[in-house]
Amino acid sequence: MAESFRYDVEILHLLVSPAHAYFGRARDGAADVPTEDAAQAEVVAGKGIVGDRFFGKAAHMDAAVTLFAVESLEAIAAELGSQPFDPLLTRRNVVLRGAQLAPLLGHDFSLESGGDVVEFHGGRHAQPCAWMDGMLAPGAHPAMRGRGGIRCRALTGGFLHRGPAVLASPVPLDPGRAGESSFLRPSRLP
Repeated sequence: MAESFRYDVEILHLLVSPAHAYFGRARDGAADVPTEDAAQAEVVAGKGIVGDRFFGKAAHMDAAVTLFAVESLEAIAAELGSQPFDPLLTRRNVVLRGAQLAPLLGHDFSLESGGDVVEFHGGRHAQPCAWMDGMLAPGAHPAMRGRGGIRCRALTGGFLHRGPAVLASPVPLDPGRAGESSFLRPSRLP
């Protein structure tokens, strides 16, 4: 990977869950599934995070690991006039602070934490599901569009660790824009 830019970030949460809590449950409500906010998570190249619901699933190989900027969630809560949301309710695997993620789409980049380096390919936007309105607050689903994070393919294996980390990117990022939507939104009238 040709890296040109390095950014100090913090890995706040590492969500590992063996089952879906929301997918396919429109009538039944969210499932009560075991979810771990791990201190570290093992990543396997081409498969994702060991123990996670997307690990080794053919349909998700290019998008097995989801990265999410907590600043997005903070901006959504502020827009909706809500108290801060629990980032784990978004069901994103890696919750970061200080990382503008959308510019990484289509690029290889790495996260360095706890002495390990794990490389990823930014595959596509992580679109929010309608469950966000019920799990976070009414209006959270549309507010999260364009800032739900990115789904990535693991290019190398290693461990991600909660705490200080470095995001190495081949493209410039603006950490001050981490909470902004990457989609155009109609402006709200007063």
